[in-house]
Amino acid sequence: MEVIRNLQDFPELAHAVVTSGTFDGVHQGHQKIINRLVQLASQSGGQSVVITYWPHPRQVLNPGDASLKLLSTIEERIFQLSTYPIDYLLIIPFTSDFANLTSEEYIQQVLVQTIKSKVLVIGYDHRFGKNREGSFDYLSKNAHRYGFQVEEIPEHDIEHVAVSSTKIRAALGSGKIATANKYLGRPYSLTGQVVHGKKLGRTIGYPTANILVPEAYKLIPAQGIYAVQVQVNNNLYCGMLSIGTNPTVGGTTETVEVNIFDFNEEIYDQFITIHFIQYLRPEEKYNSLEALKAQLLIDKQNSLLALSNH
Repeated sequence: MEVIRNLQDFPELAHAVVTSGTFDGVHQGHQKIINRLVQLASQSGGQSVVITYWPHPRQVLNPGDASLKLLSTIEERIFQLSTYPIDYLLIIPFTSDFANLTSEEYIQQVLVQTIKSKVLVIGYDHRFGKNREGSFDYLSKNAHRYGFQVEEIPEHDIEHVAVSSTKIRAALGSGKIATANKYLGRPYSLTGQVVHGKKLGRTIGYPTANILVPEAYKLIPAQGIYAVQVQVNNNLYCGMLSIGTNPTVGGTTETVEVNIFDFNEEIYDQFITIHFIQYLRPEEKYNSLEALKAQLLIDKQNSLLALSNH
């Protein structure tokens, strides 16, 4: 997959089969669109093209709103898309000027003049152009003018629920990891840097790596204890993770801390990736460190059970 970050750098293609969207999380609904895109490109001997935007449009249109939390950074999105046989990924810088393009200007400047699209594949709810005025109906009625065909992909349901990035964010925000992972088609993950903490965990036999997620917009799941897989230097370990304030020791600031099983390396300043497998329990305050230690043993056993069933 070739990644292109500037419209001016896009190559001449003979038969571009195109889709576009924010693709936050690259969830099962997105995967349905991508699989169809790749299939159509293969059948026609053409080239598959995915268009996405960065920053997320809402970050540009509502710069003062910090409530939007994303499922994936742009680096994660690129990696997730690269696992599919896509030929080109075009990342369009989303600016206020770009946001002001009408749907007709967007179609002419991007889809027709730059990419010379022959087939456009879009999801059932895809909108584009200023004020999201463009739609599948608009495209179908005018496709003859643009010289491309349009195919709409119906919504993707899991247990009669339409999959969407919004629903996945809501599931993660309430600790429903199983639901989020089902919609994503893989475990939710986050990457952060290991930083120094209070080092209290090692005093009770459960040393933890404190994780700082550098992107303020990256969604951190609800507070609680989780069974996780931890990726360190391309190796995968089992572990348990706490998101919370450590009330037993009088903590007040939210931290993300992971106890990696059978691991004793120094990894300060390194970046590690957490894959969330199962929510175990809410964070609780205990009367003593001994009571906390007893609970951590139970958490470890439950984590190992969850991870063995994964």
